[in-house]
Amino acid sequence: MKSWFDRFKSKGESEQAKLERIKAEILAGDADAPARKTSRRSFLARLGVGATLVGLAGQALAYLRALKPNVLYEEPQKFKVGTPDQFGEGGKFLEERRLFVFKERSTFYAVSAACTHLGCTVKMQKLNQPKKVKTRQREFEEQYEFHCPCHGSKYYGDGTNYAGPAPRPLDYFKLEVSPDDGQIIVDMAQVVDQNFRLTV
Repeated sequence: MKSWFDRFKSKGESEQAKLERIKAEILAGDADAPARKTSRRSFLARLGVGATLVGLAGQALAYLRALKPNVLYEEPQKFKVGTPDQFGEGGKFLEERRLFVFKERSTFYAVSAACTHLGCTVKMQKLNQPKKVKTRQREFEEQYEFHCPCHGSKYYGDGTNYAGPAPRPLDYFKLEVSPDDGQIIVDMAQVVDQNFRLTV
């Protein structure tokens, strides 16, 4: 196939006719331009329709998800632990709740077994002999302490931290008596002061 320059040099055509013919060929060569424009326009239209459909599908999915109720698989924070006569003097460890419930004569209190450093379960250690301790402007004689096996934090018998990386005392939780059956209810959603005691 001859190039346009060769055709320009062909014999028997006037210079003006050659130029007109070449111009027409060039214009004819660009005849696909409208088709390309149509193709690009069509692509952009399809892209827009696709994005709209994806957006609508997302909205529909969110709407359908809202129709399904959320289910909380965590254990309830408020639960019964038994009647007062089921507790002996001293502390009782509820392993599944990581909780100590103490009975001192007719009073009860609940202390978290979760170390305030990184949440390891502390162990209650009974002392060989009672030890006098002064914390929070009060002095008492403790029979046991709490020790964290993970990083060595130590707590007095009232839950006050005194050694290791623990930044604060163990949590105390609210207790109450159920009016229905007289069982003690622990509410682990309500942290109370260390002086809190439930008298039954």
